[in-house]
Parts: sequence; C-alpha cells; structure tokens
Amino acid sequence: MAAAPELRCLCPAEWPDWDGQDVDLSNSWVHRQPLRTFFNMPIGYETFLERQRLDLEGLELQERWPGLVLSHLGWFKGHLLRPLVEQEAMPPHHRLEILPSPFVLRARLHHGNVSTVREPYLELQRGLMEEGKMPKELYLVYLTCPLCAEAKGGDRILLLRRWVESERLKRRRRR
Repeated sequence: MAAAPELRCLCPAEWPDWDGQDVDLSNSWVHRQPLRTFFNMPIGYETFLERQRLDLEGLELQERWPGLVLSHLGWFKGHLLRPLVEQEAMPPHHRLEILPSPFVLRARLHHGNVSTVREPYLELQRGLMEEGKMPKELYLVYLTCPLCAEAKGGDRILLLRRWVESERLKRRRRR
C-alpha cells in the first residue's frame, strides 16, 4: 500500500504589514498563473500553486515576497499573481507580465476564514467609495493554511482591492 502524500504548508513564512494601507504595485513584474474556479471556488488550488512555483524555479526567478500569492477568483476562471524581483534581463515567458499603471491596492487584514470575509470586504469597499475611489478587482492572499493556522494565531486573509480615482464619485461625495 502506498504511503499517503506528505502535506506541505503553502502559506508565506512572513508577509509585509500592509493592513489599512494603499500598496502601489504599478509597473511591477508578476507571474500570472491561470486558475479554474466554479462559482468563485478554486478547483485544484494547491496544484496550481505548485505548478506556478515550479515554473518560477525553472525560470530562476525570485519572488518579491516568497509565498505571497494574490488570488483573483471569478465565476469560472481566475488567476494567481506572484510579484517578482525584477532582474536586469527578464526571460521571455508567456506568463510573465508587467502590471498596468495605476495598480494601487487597498489592504485589509482579516482574522478569520473565507466564510467570515463578507463584512470586512464590504467595509473595505465602502471606505474606498467614500474617498472617491472606484473599487476594481479583489485579490485574496491566504496568509495561513489549514496546516499552520493554529500555530500562527488562527486563520488570516489579506484582502487587496484594486482601485482607481473617480471624479464622478468625488463629485457625488461633495454634494
């Protein structure tokens, strides 16, 4: 009988303290890994994370924050972004790209799992709109996995909401 596969922790060992801040990743190099989803639920998430890690290893590229993966989940597809340390000559590869400008994210640290993320998400969105900023895509960064959550003080998810300035929202706010 074959031995059960060894489970490996997939969460970052450390991460930047972005809670409540705006993070500008404009013009940063990233590796974009397509991901299959079904109604915003990733299918084979660990497989795609490992595929992306192996791809970066093969290209000899370093992550800007090792293990920090921005997950964008849609109805039937999504993608994983890993910010990279820029090298003098980046190798040509179909999954490497430069993020557009502007690419500013508002961060919010959530102590809990996906089932309890609704209220912090709504607060994040409300706060952006009150400041005259139009919310765009939402990225989730899973800072703890089920294997190590208890040892690291519980479940943690970093919500990152991309936003752009909106004159229309600013005018509405002034009224």
